[in-house]
Amino acid sequence: MHPTDELTPILKKLRLSGVLQTLDLRMRQAVDDDLSLPEFLLRLMTDEVERRGAKQSDSRLRRASFEHHKSLEDFDFTFNPKIPKNKIIDLATCNFISKHENVCFVGQTGVGKSHIAQAIGHRACMAGYQVLFTSAHKLLTDLRAGRGDGTHERRLARYCGVDLLIIDDLGLRVLTGDEPLDLYEIIRQRYERGSTIITSNRALEEWAPLFKDALLASAAMDRLRHHAHVIEITGNSYRNPPPGKAA
Repeated sequence: MHPTDELTPILKKLRLSGVLQTLDLRMRQAVDDDLSLPEFLLRLMTDEVERRGAKQSDSRLRRASFEHHKSLEDFDFTFNPKIPKNKIIDLATCNFISKHENVCFVGQTGVGKSHIAQAIGHRACMAGYQVLFTSAHKLLTDLRAGRGDGTHERRLARYCGVDLLIIDDLGLRVLTGDEPLDLYEIIRQRYERGSTIITSNRALEEWAPLFKDALLASAAMDRLRHHAHVIEITGNSYRNPPPGKAA
């Protein structure tokens, strides 16, 4: 029996079966390059660490539920020169997440708010943060359904428990029923515990009326804006570029 055959069940028992993916390659390298045993083990274990890191990153990206794969590398900052590129790149370092700060992207439709928000979320996943992306409509509809089937608290905990929650297109429609309260509760529970990115076609001053209650609105907006980066994006729509801007 080959030694590898005996090693396989041991590695599986230790949950190190991924080592088998590069074991033969590293063994040949050890012989060809006359590697010492510590050097051989270092390279083999480094392979396993990198494999696990990539697997965990893929898992975080799947759980984030992004609508599209977006990156800052494929974002055309030259299309709208007024976009604060340096500020957005600074946010992409994800330092704001460790500080539990919020980000509000406001501006008319088509200027790249969702693209930038998802790109930052993607970088956060790669940096090891738990991220969840959702539209405001989907979030509030999900919580409303939870009130009906008794799973409201569990669903709310999912949105409040991640390091970074991205809420896209807040304010596209009027909030009804318990939706203002649900939105407030998410903001309240995440305050100084997690970071939230919100994109909206409405100016920040127009968000308070969404809550339909002055006290509720004040409590929500005070918490949301306390540690917030507010970025207004203006310019042409990527979906309907003016003559001369089309690709």
